[in-house]
Amino acid sequence: MVALDIREQSVIADYFVICTGANPRQIQAIANAIEDKLSELGVVTRGFEGSAENGWMLLDCGDVIAHIFGPMEREFYRLERLWSAAPTVVYLQ
Repeated sequence: MVALDIREQSVIADYFVICTGANPRQIQAIANAIEDKLSELGVVTRGFEGSAENGWMLLDCGDVIAHIFGPMEREFYRLERLWSAAPTVVYLQ
C-alpha cells in the first residue's frame, strides 16, 4: 500500500491511497473494510467506480481517493509512476 500526497499536483483530492488485492474476493474485502471504517468515523463515501471482478475499484472519499487493484492491473496502470512527483506519505509492503 502506498499513500501519495497529491495536493500540489491536482485539485481532485489531497491524497491517493493505492493498494493491491490478490484476487477479486480480496479486492472487494478491502473496499468493504475501507467503507466500514469510514462509516464508523462518520465519513460518507461519495461514490465508487470499477468492480472487484474487473481488478480495479476506486472509492471516492472526498479528500482521499482509494484505488484497489489486482496485481496485473496495478502493474498496468502504474499510478505511482504517473504521480511520481507526489510525495509518498505511507509505504507498506
